Amino acid sequence: MVESFGFVVSISLKAYPVVVICLSVVGLIAALNDRCSAFQSAIFRETAITHPEIGYRGMVSTQDAAATRAAVKVLADGGNAVDAAVTTGFVLAVTLPRAGNIGGGGFMMVHDAKANKQTAIDYREQASAQASRDMYLDENGQPIKRLSRVTHLAAGVPGTVRGLAYALEKYGTLSLAETLAPAIELAENGFVVSADLHDSLKHYRGEFASSQAARNVFYRPDGTTWPVGSLLIQKDLAKTLRSIAENGANEFYEGDLAQIIAKDMADNGGIISAADLAGYRVVEREPVIGSYRGLKVVSMPPPSSGGVHLIQMLNILERFQLKEMGQNSAESIHVMTEAMRFAYADRSRYLGDPDFVQVPVKQIISKPYAALLANKIDLESASDSVEIIPGQELNLPVESNETTHFSIVDRFGNAVSNTYTLNFSYGSKLMVPGTGILLNNQMDDFSAKPGAPNAYGLIGGRSNAIEPGKRMLSSMTPTMIFRTDGTMVVTGSPGGSRIINVLLQMIVNISDFNMSLSEATVAPRFHHQWFPDVLYLEQGFSVDSIRLLAAKGHKIQSQPAMGSAQTVSHKGGIFTGYSDPRRRNSLALGVAAEVEESQPASREPLREAEPVLVD
Repeated sequence: MVESFGFVVSISLKAYPVVVICLSVVGLIAALNDRCSAFQSAIFRETAITHPEIGYRGMVSTQDAAATRAAVKVLADGGNAVDAAVTTGFVLAVTLPRAGNIGGGGFMMVHDAKANKQTAIDYREQASAQASRDMYLDENGQPIKRLSRVTHLAAGVPGTVRGLAYALEKYGTLSLAETLAPAIELAENGFVVSADLHDSLKHYRGEFASSQAARNVFYRPDGTTWPVGSLLIQKDLAKTLRSIAENGANEFYEGDLAQIIAKDMADNGGIISAADLAGYRVVEREPVIGSYRGLKVVSMPPPSSGGVHLIQMLNILERFQLKEMGQNSAESIHVMTEAMRFAYADRSRYLGDPDFVQVPVKQIISKPYAALLANKIDLESASDSVEIIPGQELNLPVESNETTHFSIVDRFGNAVSNTYTLNFSYGSKLMVPGTGILLNNQMDDFSAKPGAPNAYGLIGGRSNAIEPGKRMLSSMTPTMIFRTDGTMVVTGSPGGSRIINVLLQMIVNISDFNMSLSEATVAPRFHHQWFPDVLYLEQGFSVDSIRLLAAKGHKIQSQPAMGSAQTVSHKGGIFTGYSDPRRRNSLALGVAAEVEESQPASREPLREAEPVLVD
């Protein structure tokens, strides 16, 4: 039973008995008005139509309810944000198999409250030592799409296991076995199949035809999809996770698991070898940092393109009075679309793995460069993408929407923003027999045909060409925002190439239009990525705005829901969180005020910062 500010709430969760604050936001704001009046602006507001969740000892927002509850329990038991994040990553590998993974890779942003420092952990997949520039082309030099999508040849060397273990070892307080325990239990004993998972597996059933191991797990013996309410049990995955818990991350990269993965590759035309797995390293990088109307924006550097172009677009938009134009008006959408067009053009030409190509980050995110681009925007007329990119390159790989993101803040103010993926839903739909590991198809994120002219007469993206050991370009954009009043916002989203624009609109909604986390999340979204030269709109835009945009020359198409933003914020001991309703089964939860301090006093919020290194 919790008594706080005149309210009494008692909530028991079946799997994890943690008291969670889910109070009336109206009453809470009245009680805390003197304490956090500044915090109300653009975070939560009494007059909002939707409201974020509230907590006092931490906050978690993920795309899966089981993962959220597991992470909240870690925070409630005294763990820090990184402990909770690693737990979340492994649980999602069990409960959200279309995107959560141990056979893929991703990016993690960590905020150390004690040092007031952010760092970027790159555990993106990389190409095998046997990979080659033209490995997906036929005898006529044309891409064979299936090779980079649904075969063993499509997989990059996975980074998730080593990435999560690296973050835990350097910044966490729990053991790897402790963070793996919830995932092992859910894999061993099963979890209830939701309508979301059932529908997803039913939709992709035909694409699992090449993997008997995957069909044995995800479908009943007669080939039908596990019904809603049944238990999905993954014994092989439980065995794999247990072996990692007992032997450490090196089990995946140098132990028996590595030998099993390498053999499966060799037996099925793949090129990832035992040497590739043993040689995989996590890279800790400096984040890209920008500013927007007084906000400090910290995001992921290359080989993610997300942070660079998010800041580039914000720099352009800073020169326009979006607030006066109105949220999602034809005028503001037009200006933001033009900024998107410029940024995605630069993305295709310049972005790639910084260990292989020189990426002019400082120039792209500079304010003077943004001013030059902003001056090219005609407020009355849409640009023609071909006309604004003379001499630049064109070859944007197709990126899947099926990534997943989670955001976590602990009671110390430490934070994690993490995005990881298999690329397409369930990756290549291939499972390594006896392991429960789904293989990624991230090699499809490279430019399959760099240097060749396309239908527009423009040259393909050389910076993202395939090379041995190279990390493929990504749009994943784990991001943190810091306001001068002490407010921190941690956010990110899945959505493939749409991710960057989802985050752009989240920031603009919060900053320019003073929206709460929930309002900023549920607002209809739009997307333009230079080519195809199309402005995509979710449902919910004004018919008048659409007409005005068409009159300006925009080519408009309707689009299904974009992204799944998972956002948490913190200021002055109050935490808020909101999980995007665009994906079913998402959940944001906060830890209650009465949770006892179970973490020993000798534990630091995060370990002392160490020099940037390659592990």
